[in-house]
Amino acid sequence: MNAKPLTSSLSENAVKLTRVADRQWHALDDDLVAGRGYAEHRPDGRLFVSIDAWHDAAFDRLAEAMSAELPAPLYAVVDEADAELTARWRRAGFRIRRREWEYAVPTDPRATGLEGVQPPPGVTIVPAGQADEGMLRAVDRAVRDEVEATVGWWQSMPAEVLPRPEDDTIVDPSKYAVAAAPDRYLGLIRVVTVRRPRIGLVAVRAGEQRRGIARALLAHALGTLHRSGFAMAWAEVQESNQAAAALIEGIGARSVGSNLELVR
Repeated sequence: MNAKPLTSSLSENAVKLTRVADRQWHALDDDLVAGRGYAEHRPDGRLFVSIDAWHDAAFDRLAEAMSAELPAPLYAVVDEADAELTARWRRAGFRIRRREWEYAVPTDPRATGLEGVQPPPGVTIVPAGQADEGMLRAVDRAVRDEVEATVGWWQSMPAEVLPRPEDDTIVDPSKYAVAAAPDRYLGLIRVVTVRRPRIGLVAVRAGEQRRGIARALLAHALGTLHRSGFAMAWAEVQESNQAAAALIEGIGARSVGSNLELVR
C-alpha cells in the first residue's frame, strides 16, 4: 500500500489522492473521501476501471492518476443514460469502443410469435442439461473460431466476461441447450438465471445459418422459461451485430437501455 498523498493543482478545492491498496485510490477533499477509484482485470484479461466521485474535481484527479499509473488500454463501462458520468470519462480521454443494447424479451409464445416453431428437418433440440459435453465443446469451439475469423468481436461479447478456467470456453455445460444433427451439434443457446433469466449466447455454425435454427433454439429456451413462470428474459446485443438485433426484435423484444464500453 502506498499512502503517499498526491496534491491536486486543478481545483480550488485541493483534492488529494491516496492509493489505499493495490489498484485502489481515494480522493480526499478537506480530509473527507470525495471519490473512490479502483481497477480490476476481467476474466478475459482486460483491465477495467471504475470511479465513484462526489464532484468533477475528484473524478478528474482520480482518472488522471489511474490513467498515469495503470497500463493501457484501460476500459470502463457506463450506462448511456447517465450523461454526466459519460461526459466525465470522455473528458478524461476515454472514447466509445462499442455500444450494447439491452433488451427485454417476452417468453410467452403468443407474444414472440414462436408458437409452433420447430427446428428444420433432421435437426432436434437437446434441452439444457442433456447435451453431450464433448460435442457441446466442439460446437462452441467451431462457432468461436468462425466468429474470430470474420467479425472478430468474440472477445468483447458479454458471454466472454464470465469467470472460467484458462482455455475453457464452456462455463457450465448444464446451462446450454443445443441444436443437434445425427453426427454433430449445429448451434447452442445459453440461459442463466440468477436474479432474472438472461440469454447469454445464441450461436449457429456458419454453414447452418438461415435455416431457422436460431429461432428454434429461442423458441425452445423462451418456451421453457414461460412454462417455469418467467414472463420476461433479458439479452444484450452489440450495436454492430445487425443480424442478432433483427432476430431478437423480430420476436417482440424491446430495447430498455444501452451500455457503452469506453477505452483509453
